[in-house]
Amino acid sequence: MQKDQLFTRRRLLLAGAAALGAAGTAGAVLAGGAEESPEAAPPAPAPGPQARQAPGPSAFRLQPLTGYGPPRAAPHRLRIRTEPIMRMPGRGRRMTLTFDDGPDPEYTPHVLDTLAKYDVRAMFFLCGQCVAGNRELVARMADDGHVVGNHTWTHPLLTALSRRRIRDEMKRTSDVIEDAYGERPQWFRAPYGAWNRTVFRLGAEMGMEPLAWTVDTTDWMLPGVGTIVHRVERDAAPGAVVLSHDAGGDRSQTVRALRAWLPHLLDSGYRMTVPKRRV
Repeated sequence: MQKDQLFTRRRLLLAGAAALGAAGTAGAVLAGGAEESPEAAPPAPAPGPQARQAPGPSAFRLQPLTGYGPPRAAPHRLRIRTEPIMRMPGRGRRMTLTFDDGPDPEYTPHVLDTLAKYDVRAMFFLCGQCVAGNRELVARMADDGHVVGNHTWTHPLLTALSRRRIRDEMKRTSDVIEDAYGERPQWFRAPYGAWNRTVFRLGAEMGMEPLAWTVDTTDWMLPGVGTIVHRVERDAAPGAVVLSHDAGGDRSQTVRALRAWLPHLLDSGYRMTVPKRRV
């Protein structure tokens, strides 16, 4: 499919969701506490019934989970987490699949094809420098209904960087994702799972929630397809967040393992879900 067709489909998808008033909660379980910015303004009074109406298409904008509210609304206090979110809520046997480090022109299409085959949505935490050269794949993620998150520009160890460099890594990535995906990301994952106060604060200021994981496939170690399948099936549980990688090296084992464990878990009664967008 040509690039302009992908972007047209994406915009129609987003516009259609807006016309239906596609507002929903992010549904994230708070894995840790949050602190409040001392310079933030006091919370706004509770809105009346009329203020809770879904915005029309002309007002369709993403409302950051940790940032401020709709246009012209009184600012809320900034919530800054002290730990990343670990699990996703929901009744029944629900899990969330996540893929880091992409997009990659060799492996990401195979992951997307498998997810499409089983009508499954996932979360992709993207590196900005990979997005810059593979915008069509990011557009396809939007078309297919996947959620895209920020995984920094160059995948550095953030805890070893200055505040200015951390901000640049995160902001540049959000900018290029918005251009390719059509929305700024609402989720962030620190490379190597390395978090600190600065990372949490900057993520919150950019309207992103931090997400970790509960099931590590260790696919980056190339342990073998059978080992990856065993780890996912062994640790599957309601609310689990599965960590895999679709870039950053040879991910052929990841692709083959996904084709094996995904239909097995679906047959076992699990549902693969993603958090809803905030509008």
